[in-house]
Amino acid sequence: MVAGPRFGGGAAAYHEKSDSLARPADRGSGEAGRMDRWRSGAATLAARAVTAGRGGTRLARRVPAPWPYVIGLFLGAKLLLTLLGLLVLHAWDGVPGAPPPDEALMWAQQREISGHRWISFWFAWDSLLYLRLSTLPLTGPWRDFGFPLLYPFLARPLGAVLGGDTALALLVISNVAFLLALWYGHRLAELLLGDAYAARRFTRYLVLLPTAFLFQAALTESLFVCLALATFYYAERHRWLLVGVIGYFLAMSRSVGLLVALPLALVLLRQHDWRLGPRALLGYLRIGWPLLLLPAGWFTFMAYCRWRGGDWFAYQHAQQTGWGIEVQNPVPVLLHGLAGEPRDAARAWFAVAVLAVLVAGFRRRELAYLVYGVLMVLVPLSMGPPVYKSLLRYLLAAFPVALVLARWARHASVDVWLTATLAVVQGVLFVLWLTYWTHMII
Repeated sequence: MVAGPRFGGGAAAYHEKSDSLARPADRGSGEAGRMDRWRSGAATLAARAVTAGRGGTRLARRVPAPWPYVIGLFLGAKLLLTLLGLLVLHAWDGVPGAPPPDEALMWAQQREISGHRWISFWFAWDSLLYLRLSTLPLTGPWRDFGFPLLYPFLARPLGAVLGGDTALALLVISNVAFLLALWYGHRLAELLLGDAYAARRFTRYLVLLPTAFLFQAALTESLFVCLALATFYYAERHRWLLVGVIGYFLAMSRSVGLLVALPLALVLLRQHDWRLGPRALLGYLRIGWPLLLLPAGWFTFMAYCRWRGGDWFAYQHAQQTGWGIEVQNPVPVLLHGLAGEPRDAARAWFAVAVLAVLVAGFRRRELAYLVYGVLMVLVPLSMGPPVYKSLLRYLLAAFPVALVLARWARHASVDVWLTATLAVVQGVLFVLWLTYWTHMII
């Protein structure tokens, strides 16, 4: 009895309200129509945006991990460093006496490479020598044996594809190697640290190491670290033939690459519980024989020196003649640097810090990575005092430091502070690089 009238009253009110809403639309049907069409169009655009967003999400899901994170990290580092570099160079242009006299020639050579400063500022000192090696004719006498030739020789075919621009080819190789290094680093860290979050921290710290901006420069750092990470990753996966093939090129990229066979052999020993004895040694030879390809890689370069220069040891002789490098005990060299002029002392303290982090973060399962990291510090120091100018660059090869930092930064607060500190340190060193104090870095 009560519900009927209420329902009827509600329906009447509804029809009355509909009539009252329709009458103004009748009086202004043109404006109302336009509003309806605008609302309809907006709804259509919103629906399309949602659909596109879902499509982009589906596409991103199809990209296998860790590529989305790795690519984002790579592009973020590239964008930030490029913007910072252009701002610093713009500000530096107004400084009287810039560049310093001893850097003026390099500055002029940078301008010859490219009129785009975001390209040219990635070339300094050794980069220019790599560029020269990538353009020297292969016929006729060859007298440039001071650098292993993998990096500049890779730029030759790529430069031809790029219309003869070997400078751009060198940068493309460095940046592609940097991207691949992040991927291999992420996959290796997943195996060693146990989860994807720790692996992400490792790749982030790899990008934030004090001189990690050199991964984007026309230098061998990114290629060497990429190949080193790849060899350790495949060693952990028991794929020793791949280890040997990649290690062959690793040894051709830098002289220290030959010695990476030692920590890789430790990975093999650990996988077989450090067993020794005649039968165990035969097993190691059967499985790990591809490690012999690492010394074969360096021997290939020595054979090239003999073929083109008549001297198996032309590399060592060129290093001694050109830069005064003589192999010696690295410990006195380090102590000499610590007690030397402020710039040398600062760089030597960086080496001490790297060694301290490696030793403090040592775990028995990661003995191979400790040995590798120590080699990446002591071998450059064995070059003698001339190494001080390039020590910060050579220390970048010690990627196990990032593994230790990733483990230490399990807590969010530690991660934030460590990330911020490393970013500031790298920013300061990058500014030094850009303001033509490059001999502080390279």
